[in-house]
Amino acid sequence: MSDPALPGPVTAKAAYHHGDLRAQLIAAVRELVESHGPDGFSVSEAARRAGVSSAAPYKHFKDRHEILRGVVAEGMDRLRAAMQAGAAQHPDGSLEAVAAVGQAYVTFARSEPGVFRLVFGLTEGHQDDPDLLSKGQDCFGVVVQAAARRLMLPPTDQDVMRRAYMLWSFVHGHSFLIIDRKTDVVTEDIDDWPFLMAISRAVLQ
Repeated sequence: MSDPALPGPVTAKAAYHHGDLRAQLIAAVRELVESHGPDGFSVSEAARRAGVSSAAPYKHFKDRHEILRGVVAEGMDRLRAAMQAGAAQHPDGSLEAVAAVGQAYVTFARSEPGVFRLVFGLTEGHQDDPDLLSKGQDCFGVVVQAAARRLMLPPTDQDVMRRAYMLWSFVHGHSFLIIDRKTDVVTEDIDDWPFLMAISRAVLQ
């Protein structure tokens, strides 16, 4: 399974070597969001980490909000890829493939709680942003495909869509309960994999 781990420190040498300042700035802001929150970072600090002047980010982004939007878009792409990679590690149509999609989702939330929160905070009202809406549909589409293959039905089937939504609701809620430390009230540790297998089995069998 693809592990969406946080990147290491961004250096000027790395930025110029790769020739992609926009990607380097997004990586720098990801680090800052995790350490300081989406409201606690400065564009100038992100520029410093990328090894460029404080004016350089505005050649790629018109303002701070657009930088955060870039972080969200990139994060959603990585989340989708991790979910697809998780399913691919198990037999097509198996419960394990479905659970692995959920495991990738939970792993992303655990690894990058700042970006995870930002994704679902910044995309509020995302119906007005076609690009983010499309990326959100692509992420949910991975869940739909896994459910459809398990049920041996087309992904457009209404029952598939309903069950996929149930799966997403369980895993999304579980992820937020974990990163918000609400599971501390539970008397026993919750092991992700048995939990995800049980949910997959209950929803799809």
